[in-house]
Amino acid sequence: MVEAQTWTTRRMSNPRLLDNSSTTTNNNNNSDQVLDIPSTPPSEARNNHLNGLKSGIAATTTVSPTLLTALIIASWYFSNIGVLLLNKYLLSFYGYRYPIFLTMLHMLSCSAYSYASINFLDLVPPQHIHSKKQFLKILALSAIFCFSVVCGNTSLRYIPVSFNQAIGATTPFFTAIFAFIITCKKETGEVYVALLPVVLGIVVASNSEPLFHLFGFLVCVGSTAGRALKSVVQGILLTSEGEKLHSMNLLLYMAPMAAMILLPLTLYIEGNVLSVTIEKAKEDPYMVLLLVGNATVAYLVNLTNFLVTKHTSALTLQVLGNAKAAVAAVVSVLIFRNPVTVMGMAGFGITVMGVVLYSEARKRSKVTTH
Repeated sequence: MVEAQTWTTRRMSNPRLLDNSSTTTNNNNNSDQVLDIPSTPPSEARNNHLNGLKSGIAATTTVSPTLLTALIIASWYFSNIGVLLLNKYLLSFYGYRYPIFLTMLHMLSCSAYSYASINFLDLVPPQHIHSKKQFLKILALSAIFCFSVVCGNTSLRYIPVSFNQAIGATTPFFTAIFAFIITCKKETGEVYVALLPVVLGIVVASNSEPLFHLFGFLVCVGSTAGRALKSVVQGILLTSEGEKLHSMNLLLYMAPMAAMILLPLTLYIEGNVLSVTIEKAKEDPYMVLLLVGNATVAYLVNLTNFLVTKHTSALTLQVLGNAKAAVAAVVSVLIFRNPVTVMGMAGFGITVMGVVLYSEARKRSKVTTH
């Protein structure tokens, strides 16, 4: 007959399960068969163990910071160069000659994606417009932004991407001019001297550009000047703490305003652009994918600008921008096979070198003033 098993508990010890039958038969040897039940660890030890497991899992599943930064920079290059090449393909080779409407699509895309990034993905905290005065300031920035982007897209109809990027590299020159005219801000003599090769390089590149087009050159210069003017005006208009907006929130408000500005312009200047777009989409469904992809990449340019600045610095973004112009020029030549000359390449190189010297001179001037 098997006796029932009984529980015995000792103070300050684990509960033990005793087998009475074993106790009876082995009483002479005084050797109880004991099954020890491990004690429950304290809550602090359990938490430490769980945290160790979680950190171990996270270490094996997350991307290292260095790799993440490299991926973000690669995405930045891809989006910036990609939107240039797609714009060039659409406006010059595909025959879709509606730069204003294309820019409006970019703005609508930026509006939708910015809203989703801020309100659903929580990429940055949402900010709101607090006054009519702030609204009018953002509207003014939107108008300048429209002018710059439309001119840049229009120039791609007439000049190669490589020449477009060479002209775009002169942005610091126009920034210094507008900063002096509007804010009376003076730079050091070294900074102004560094701007001379920026202008010299464009003169050399323009004189030797095989596909030089006067109108394309002028609107590209207008785009570059507009980009510089926007940066200066933005620094003036949104200076108070109550009006400052994060770059992603600013894009959220600027993009729909820009789209509203561009809508009447595209209907008046580009005429039946909507009907032509619908007809082209019916003939070639690939065009819809091309337009949607182009507009998406246009937003990624702004998103990756923010991410590069967040994970590196504004100075790193500026350095990458200098290199991007050269990379975009080389890639466009390889893809579109536009002719280049040795003097044109030399002029582009002089301009990029001037921009690098300008950046270094400004950095030194900031150090000495502080």
